[in-house]
Amino acid sequence: MLLTITNEQKIPVALNPKTLAGNPAGVDGIPVWEALGDGDATIEVAPDGLSATLISGEANINSTFRVTADGVPGEEVGVLTEDITLAVVPASASSLGLVAGAAELK
Repeated sequence: MLLTITNEQKIPVALNPKTLAGNPAGVDGIPVWEALGDGDATIEVAPDGLSATLISGEANINSTFRVTADGVPGEEVGVLTEDITLAVVPASASSLGLVAGAAELK
């Protein structure tokens, strides 16, 4: 998954596990989120591991995150993995910031 935000933003992401037929499914245990070492964006993971917030770093630097979970309940393990590439672009000006000085005598 590719997400693009500015260097002034953060973005929430959440897991929504589904079966092959598209029905809701659970995961066994707490999913693990990790930064893969490229880029400088950071991640804040919810205690249950089902969501996280990706926080931008410097502009024009991409970061990659991986989330891994066990999709099979019980003793058997079925590892599911997804990667997120977070592209960070420079924030644009939203106003000209015009200000007036104090009035003076002429």
